[in-house]
Amino acid sequence: MSSTLYDIPVRTLSGEPTSLRAYAGHVMLIVNVASKCGLTPQYESLEKAFEAKRDRGLAILGFPSNQFMSQEPGTADEIATFCSSTYGVQFPMFEKIDVNGDARHPLYEALVKAQPDAVEKDDSFRQNLAQYGVKQEHPGDVFWNFEKFLVARDGSIVGRFAPDVTVEDAILRDAIERELAATA
Repeated sequence: MSSTLYDIPVRTLSGEPTSLRAYAGHVMLIVNVASKCGLTPQYESLEKAFEAKRDRGLAILGFPSNQFMSQEPGTADEIATFCSSTYGVQFPMFEKIDVNGDARHPLYEALVKAQPDAVEKDDSFRQNLAQYGVKQEHPGDVFWNFEKFLVARDGSIVGRFAPDVTVEDAILRDAIERELAATA
């Protein structure tokens, strides 16, 4: 990656061009999200973590993706309305993107390259999805909605967590706390 994570162009959910430069010096938790997934209630815990820790430098960034059983079919307006009215989401949301495949967004190219494997609680989530014929197509692919990448204050990608690992689980909660305690 010749440029930093902060230089990769992204768009806000309303379609405005931007980058992650505004989050330089913050601890970022980047999450691919979906409105019609069994894991969608994680929006609530993500929002609570954001509200509790944003003053300490935590930025939670949501990137909708419709790549997993079409569980994010909505338009940008529909996604924004759903997130705010159902879960009170205030953390930044970005344009719907591909997180896998030939059209994978450059942000996810960088994230996956830096952290090719996600930390899992155990393999029960993976086994459950396998019963429905869902498997990781290529090594390093994002496995499902709500996979999380943790980015340190200096922009280095320091962790990747499976979709069923929530911000309330000790493994992710402790990793976030470590990064918040670190200085850039």
